[in-house]
Amino acid sequence: MHVRFLGGRHLVTGVAYPTITEMVRVVAKIREGKLDTRLEGNLIGELDLLKRGINAMAGSLSEYHDEMQQNIDQATSDLRETLEQIEIQNVELDIAKKRALEASRIKSEFLANMSHELRTPLNGVIGFAKQLLKTPLHTSQLDYIKTIERSASNLLGIINDILDFSKLEAGKMVLEKMPFALRETLTETLTIIAGSAQEKGLELVIDIDANVPESVSGDAMRVSQIITNLVGNAIKFTDKGSVILKIHLVGQDEDNITLRCEIIDTGIGVNESQQEYLFQAFGQADSSISRRFGGTGLGLVITKRLINQMGGQIGFTSAPNKGSNFWFILPLGISQFEIGEVLTVDVLQHKSVLLYEPRELTRDTLNRRLVSWQLIITNVANLENLTSVLQSKTSKFDYIIMSCHGFADNTVFIHFLQQARQHTDCLILLHDCLNQDMIINVLKANADVLLNTPVSDFTLAHHLIYPPVPSTSVRLPELISPDPSPRLKASVLAVDDNMANLKLIDTLLKELVENVVTVNNGDDAIKQTKAQAFDLIFMDIQMPGTDGISATQQIRSESLNRNTPIIAVTAHAIAEERNNILASGMDGFLPKPIDELSLKGVISRWITKPQLTHFDSHVLNWDLCLTQANQKTDLALDMLKMLVHSLPETTAAIDTAFIARDAQTLLQAVHKLHGATCYCGVPTTQKLCRDIESGLKHKIDIDDLEPEILELLDELTKVESAANQVINQLSVDVPHDQ
Repeated sequence: MHVRFLGGRHLVTGVAYPTITEMVRVVAKIREGKLDTRLEGNLIGELDLLKRGINAMAGSLSEYHDEMQQNIDQATSDLRETLEQIEIQNVELDIAKKRALEASRIKSEFLANMSHELRTPLNGVIGFAKQLLKTPLHTSQLDYIKTIERSASNLLGIINDILDFSKLEAGKMVLEKMPFALRETLTETLTIIAGSAQEKGLELVIDIDANVPESVSGDAMRVSQIITNLVGNAIKFTDKGSVILKIHLVGQDEDNITLRCEIIDTGIGVNESQQEYLFQAFGQADSSISRRFGGTGLGLVITKRLINQMGGQIGFTSAPNKGSNFWFILPLGISQFEIGEVLTVDVLQHKSVLLYEPRELTRDTLNRRLVSWQLIITNVANLENLTSVLQSKTSKFDYIIMSCHGFADNTVFIHFLQQARQHTDCLILLHDCLNQDMIINVLKANADVLLNTPVSDFTLAHHLIYPPVPSTSVRLPELISPDPSPRLKASVLAVDDNMANLKLIDTLLKELVENVVTVNNGDDAIKQTKAQAFDLIFMDIQMPGTDGISATQQIRSESLNRNTPIIAVTAHAIAEERNNILASGMDGFLPKPIDELSLKGVISRWITKPQLTHFDSHVLNWDLCLTQANQKTDLALDMLKMLVHSLPETTAAIDTAFIARDAQTLLQAVHKLHGATCYCGVPTTQKLCRDIESGLKHKIDIDDLEPEILELLDELTKVESAANQVINQLSVDVPHDQ
């Protein structure tokens, strides 16, 4: 074969063949993405195979590219469709959110209206039932009226449960943090529900460890509500046996404590398969429960959410016919001051006491209390041992505490009481009797002190420390009614479109103030305020025509009562509604059903409101005092008194630590004072304490804090002067309203 090169091509007998250089150029084009490039010409042997491979590779790459492009186009189309769907869903979600918010608003309005519509007639029923109880009635009439009042109160409780559940569900429940006496609060709570246990013959026991502080800080009303729900349930589902409330201290630091509370009963218990329904709204263990025991099934879910909102937790163990043990962990703050009376139990040391109590749980609880007070105890659990002790002519006790249980009849009981009187000058009877004739003719006639069980630590200690003067005469109950309190020289306007409610508030007000004017619509209220100046105005909110808010705005703009306190009287129990009412120009809030004590408190606050103008309100703000004391005048006054009592010691501690440059001691003194200022309406002092405490905690040198410390010492002098003025004026002018 003759081969020669021509124009970069091999020419074999006149035919063109691709060279290696041409192949490299084609492969380079394919690599650049020009997949339609091909090698042309004829080759032989291995070069032909290489050419075919390059062309096949280019073809495959072209097919893969086309397929990939199709997939990309399809994916892009799918993605675009998905994005359109997401956009549609977002629009739908936005619409759904707006609908949910609107539904929530409508629900809140419905609850407010429902509250008003239900609580307004209940206001009349409960109010006039209480007024009737003040009048002479036959025994049967008295029983009927009490039944009406109790039934209406139960209905009000159900309404409040529904409203509380709705507020918790919407996250609108606001918890207070106020100082309160723990044992006193629990005793008041259990006193209300103890009658149910006494009617069923149950042993109701309060067992609070001695190391649990008395003065704490938190929401006393909600703590009471939790205890009422859990203990009330235990009593409801227990037919015989006992219900115990145990409280232990499980944690404590400088500012807070953690309590473990247990409510143990011997009731019907709950089957394991039904326990999961207990904490569900409107759920009870089985369908027969609501028919047998009543109730909405909201108590436990409200209790759980309240405890969770307080930062605690709740649980229980139970078995059918073996009772239940509900427990919850309750975090509380520690109050900087002692709340209520402080009892010196040291005076009880080494005094002798005979304790007779056949019921084991109550006896053990009482025994632990008396041991903690270091009394010398003779403990008897049955009549045989009691007889043995009382037959000893030499035995003498400072106190004898006797239960009314375990006696065959009244004759035997009275015989033992008469024997016991010969061995002590202070005979204390513990009873849960509901028979008034028995209480008057047998118990009071043969004892020095009569205490209803479960008896609180404070009550028992008080009667041991301050025993009655010994007397051999039979004492009869006081039958003379105290003289009614004098009415205030004040003019009050009451506005309500419901005639029953208007008549009730008119009746209540006439017992408290000399001049009462009533009208049943907003227009007449405006006319009255243009014609006469009032000391106080009670204004209903929901009225046809000119409602309470519109009437208030017109009274504020053009009348003789532009600055007269206006109090909203309404059944609206939702927090948002209260805020709207107060924001409209009204000064206070009185919920329906009207409580006589609350009405007195409002009058005491606004009609006899002290004019405290001899000091800067930043030094001491009495309105802030009342706000921080939940509008309780007595509590606000007590907080001020305790602050004033502590100021000399606090001032000396701060001054001494400052001179010695003792940062740790100074921090402790300022921290304690800062805690006290949170309840006393002293904004400048509170701010200075906060700034100094923060500086000391961040290791700022005392010399750098000198201006603030000196200003604080000067401010404390002003606070003491202002507080003494408030205390002196209120002690004379303001009636006791709690």
